[in-house]
Amino acid sequence: MYLGDKFLKNTKKMSDHISNTLKLQRAYFATGTTKDVAFRIDKLKLLKQEILNNENEICEALDKDFQKPEYETLLSEVAFTLIELSKIIKNLKSWSKPKSIKSSLLNFPSSDYIYYEPYGTTLVISPWNYPFQLAMSPLIGAIAAGNTVVLKPSELAPYTAQLLEDILKRVFKEEYACVIQGGVETSQELLAQKWDYVFFTGSVAVGKIVAKAIAPNLTPSTLELGGKSPCIIHHSAKIELAAKRIVWGKFLNAGQTCIAPDYILIDKKVKSKFIDAVKKELIGAYGEDINNSSDFARIINEKHFERLSGLLKDQEILVGGTKESSKNYIAPTLLDEPNLESEVMQEEIFGPILPLISYEDESKIGEIIHNYSKPLSLYIFSEDKTFSNNCIKKYSFGGGVINDVVTHIVNSRLPFGGVGDSGHGSYHGKPSFETFSHTKSISKRGTWLDLPFRYAPYNNKANLFRKILKYF
Repeated sequence: MYLGDKFLKNTKKMSDHISNTLKLQRAYFATGTTKDVAFRIDKLKLLKQEILNNENEICEALDKDFQKPEYETLLSEVAFTLIELSKIIKNLKSWSKPKSIKSSLLNFPSSDYIYYEPYGTTLVISPWNYPFQLAMSPLIGAIAAGNTVVLKPSELAPYTAQLLEDILKRVFKEEYACVIQGGVETSQELLAQKWDYVFFTGSVAVGKIVAKAIAPNLTPSTLELGGKSPCIIHHSAKIELAAKRIVWGKFLNAGQTCIAPDYILIDKKVKSKFIDAVKKELIGAYGEDINNSSDFARIINEKHFERLSGLLKDQEILVGGTKESSKNYIAPTLLDEPNLESEVMQEEIFGPILPLISYEDESKIGEIIHNYSKPLSLYIFSEDKTFSNNCIKKYSFGGGVINDVVTHIVNSRLPFGGVGDSGHGSYHGKPSFETFSHTKSISKRGTWLDLPFRYAPYNNKANLFRKILKYF
């Protein structure tokens, strides 16, 4: 058999598998089984127990995929998912109830409600940087809302992808929720199908491809993307604390975090103090030899290592800059005043590289931020409340924190999502349930009274109606 024939045969097999899985899930959804709230809660409880049972396996998988520290896995992957599950399990019954809405006088007599119903068959495409949490979190929301789910995890984190498949097989039937693994061709084939809802987490570039692929079917979607998220350090900031929190949030997961600070805008008066504080914090966090630290993750693969290495070319390095290709290791690095036209300032960095750009006039902050598309996050370090509040009002971004980075994501009461090029839609906690639910508006009209005002013949009712409108 020729290599081309074998490829076509495998492609046909994959296509048939996807098509059959979707048919199974459509048929299962049509039975109405997933609309039973008690049934959903039982399944979510089983999923929670399965995650608890596989805590060590999850840590091992993330270590094999890109040497993610065990503590970071427990914190950002396992605990995050378990907290999300617990909150949804506790509240799902009340969230699912029809919501009574104040009725309109024009509809008197009536009782009005919002009903939450599942979309149906949903597709979740998850990324490699937080391969467990960013797969599980939207899947949990989809199940909570009563949908069926096909999960496509990233092929760049193969050990985690396989573990996700194993866990789901032990909790769900294939026709309810399952994993389909594969590369770009698999994603393309999945997106070619007609889904009732698509949830994608990844880069802006791929997000545009996803949006284009699902547009012919007018498929509703959530796109969780990224962008160049700025971090502003005002002269009033507590510099040592700012350095400590930025070092943790930026170099968590080796900087491979969509909401990590992408570049820093810092008042020139405190720049030197900040650099010294960062040097101190790096040693405190990872020791003198970061390459051998078990607390610092590695770049996901050689391709991304080479991309990040290219961003360092011709740059003034203040801290770090060392790398080792055999380990996909790049040290936490500070860059000094990169040109805004340079490659490092033209794309989301998504790695342990942090450019510093100083300002003397605060108007420069706006000039730089407005030079880019709306970011997923924005961070401000300042003890000046007026300055912080002005920044929040002036700039459009998905979400952010004052005097810290990344931590807004841990509050499930805060919807998480982007705006503009950084994405659309939101999730976490109740917003996850709402994202995967269609809100159906229902007005229940009374029959004990039927006012004749709306019916023809209208005669001179228009003049009377004009008088009534003055009271609205």
